[in-house]
Amino acid sequence: MLYRTNILEIKKAIESIFITNHNIVVYLIDNSPSDELQELTNLSSNIKYIHNPSNPGFGAAHNIAIEKAIKEDSKYHFIINPDIHFDEDVIASMVNYMYDNEGVGMMMPQVLNGDDTVQNLPKLLPKPSHILWRKLKKPKKAYDSFINNYELRFVPKDMVYNAPVLSGCFTLLNLEAIKEIGMYDDRYFMYFEDWDLSRRMHQKYKTIYFPKVSVYHGYESGANKNRKLFMIFIKSAFVYFNKWGWFFDKQRERINREALTQFK
Repeated sequence: MLYRTNILEIKKAIESIFITNHNIVVYLIDNSPSDELQELTNLSSNIKYIHNPSNPGFGAAHNIAIEKAIKEDSKYHFIINPDIHFDEDVIASMVNYMYDNEGVGMMMPQVLNGDDTVQNLPKLLPKPSHILWRKLKKPKKAYDSFINNYELRFVPKDMVYNAPVLSGCFTLLNLEAIKEIGMYDDRYFMYFEDWDLSRRMHQKYKTIYFPKVSVYHGYESGANKNRKLFMIFIKSAFVYFNKWGWFFDKQRERINREALTQFK
């Protein structure tokens, strides 16, 4: 999904995608006011450009591509941010794992910063207090203990496991599973839509963190720097907790407890 995206950045992402030998179709859903990025279709006949200037949000835009992939009878579909790039055939490795392991509905790889440090993106299902604590980061000793557990930082870095929440920056979807549990909830303009989809998928399928392959992600944490994005973040948080429960959510407690048993 694009929105006034730097063309060099998206070219780098597209070049990474076409490393694979798989037959790939790339859907570019452009929420920008103008269609200048349509020139990216010159890179390959397998790039499909859709101008979507109404800008309905991250999930709603990706749903357009998911619907098209389903109509084309595709088996798998990747959600890839434009600020992603990688140097090996991540696509084939993830597809092969999903093909070989029945019951996997969703996957993400290890995601790295530019300096090769790991972004801690798999998570347990959040409580409202978790969202606030991640912003405050105090008191430090208690916060460090909390974040180590909540973001599953204590898990061995190369372990493949079933995580309740996966990041939407780079996600492989099993489209048969998507047909059953549904696409992104378009009530989220941005933020929390991937957590919501992960939760729905995790209820019926495995949602796998797969650190055997890695991608690079230009993580900006925009909601911590931009007031407008922060307000969108808050609105999405209300949508999420109104949907799943604020303080009383027995399902959340059970799912998190079961997830942690993998590591005992």
